[in-house]
Amino acid sequence: MNFKNKECLLNFIGFLFLAAQCLSMVKGEIHYYEFVLAEKNFTKLCNTTSKLVVNDSIPGPVIRVHKGDTVYVNVHNQGYYGVTIHWHGVKQPRNPWSDGPEYITQCPIEPGSNFTYEVIFSTEEGTLWWHAHSDWTRAYVYGAIVILPTIGTTYPFPKPDDEDIIILGSLYSGNLEAELDYDLLYGNDLPHSIGYTINGEPGDFGPCSKETTYRRVVDHGKTYLLRLVNSVVAANMFFAIAEHNFTIVGMDASYIKPITTSYILISAGQTMDILLTANQTLGHYYIAARQFWSQEVFVNNFIQFNVTAIIEYRGNYTIPLSPSFPSKLPSYKDLAAAMKYSTLFRSLASKDHPINVPLNITTKMYITVSMANIECKNTTCMATGEEIIIATSVNNISWTNPVPTDILLAYYRNISGVYTTDFPDQPPYYYNFTSSELPDSLELADVGTKVKVLNYNEAVEIVFQGTNMLGNGYHPMHLHGHSFYVVGSGYGNYNNETEPKNFNLVDPVAVNTFGVPKNGWVAIRFVANNPGVWFWHCHVDRHMTWGMAAIFIVKNGGTAETSIRKPPPHLPPCNVPLKSRVQNNDGSDGNENQTIFI
Repeated sequence: MNFKNKECLLNFIGFLFLAAQCLSMVKGEIHYYEFVLAEKNFTKLCNTTSKLVVNDSIPGPVIRVHKGDTVYVNVHNQGYYGVTIHWHGVKQPRNPWSDGPEYITQCPIEPGSNFTYEVIFSTEEGTLWWHAHSDWTRAYVYGAIVILPTIGTTYPFPKPDDEDIIILGSLYSGNLEAELDYDLLYGNDLPHSIGYTINGEPGDFGPCSKETTYRRVVDHGKTYLLRLVNSVVAANMFFAIAEHNFTIVGMDASYIKPITTSYILISAGQTMDILLTANQTLGHYYIAARQFWSQEVFVNNFIQFNVTAIIEYRGNYTIPLSPSFPSKLPSYKDLAAAMKYSTLFRSLASKDHPINVPLNITTKMYITVSMANIECKNTTCMATGEEIIIATSVNNISWTNPVPTDILLAYYRNISGVYTTDFPDQPPYYYNFTSSELPDSLELADVGTKVKVLNYNEAVEIVFQGTNMLGNGYHPMHLHGHSFYVVGSGYGNYNNETEPKNFNLVDPVAVNTFGVPKNGWVAIRFVANNPGVWFWHCHVDRHMTWGMAAIFIVKNGGTAETSIRKPPPHLPPCNVPLKSRVQNNDGSDGNENQTIFI
């Protein structure tokens, strides 16, 4: 081979190498994580209890990737009961097998076994999170997902000097899963939290908590990207930082037009990217959050807990006796402060971050989200003295999980009898949904496992209508497998003639979770371009558990690239029946038939 041919060959090999590099950058990098689920004792609010956590910590490990990467997470369950993990806001293109909701896309990972999730990132960029999706195990099984821009690109705002993750969480007393099982079995109200946390700590105002309050040291003049996650089990939260404004630049891993504000309302399940400039007098300042109570205004026996963390400026100054508390943090029942956030958000909608709002809608749905009652005889409930128990519904259907198989496997293998495909596009009857006086006859809902089937690339518009049935509040609706555009929202009853004229079809925010206002409505649009079985539900777990949920099945397209991937080889088996954490005593200690928790 002469020199010229050798040179051509080397150039060709070099081209192949560069092409391979470019291809790998397009596909993204591969990351591996090990999650070990196990019980561990934690002392919070003066009480020591055992909690199911990942890798011995609350919150669990941070997953950090670039846009377009893929992550394999091997989950080892060393706990006492079955668990699944959901990658909240990750679309998982063609891969519902790793989406995670229990009995929807998989059966639980049983104690002593493991399952490896393949988490495929696509268009997401910003902050998301992961959490358990089995009963209320997500109370302590959760963590952040940081999705950096693709290598070679940067943020659509000045690069911050540093970043921090702020995760709002819940605290419960005793054995939460046992109490939940007991309440469901006997038709009781579901557990209420006793406090909230920031990065696992209740803060200075919780008993026995001041020594462990989360603290962040900052340098004057620098800008920090705060990645805020609301992982609270059953509450929307007001959030503020004393004497500081901040700028919201992202929501649910999608960039938005910057919003400068002194406080925010973040719904359960939502994430936000916030820029904070440390530009105040050297000192200590509280980061604080409290629940937004949107139910009956006359009720006062809800948890009134102020969770805090502290920003400490670096430098020489006299440390104050107590940090400043945010005076702009709204009160628990400040509906006007919450209403402000229904219309603020707009997508960036730029050349580098375009949007594509569907205009030619092929499927329209009008869905009521409501508190309700169901007849105990139609469930596994064993309530005594009451034949009617509290529930929630969507279009008067209260969701119930299929057991012992999951819907995705039943759909993929064409197994009959697991679900029905008759979820209604409209409520069964119309009335003044937001009236303060509604007849008792409207309260009763049907129990069912009903799904809505969508064709591939169907353009869908949904109006979620809140009702005032049995008292109502904000409902943060979360859709798996897709983002959706929030094209409109308002208060009162939706008017299908006048409201669409005001829809924002230019730069609506693209999210995976958004709140239906109290006694109001929200309109969303999305393209059903992700084949699979996708759960949607209220992210206030009390409401989801009571039945405010349903499923979209998106059919395959006409090619292999638009069809569900084959299932992984080692799915968790579905032949183990659902185990309760409640047992009846056999009387060996003289307390026969008394209920005990295990």
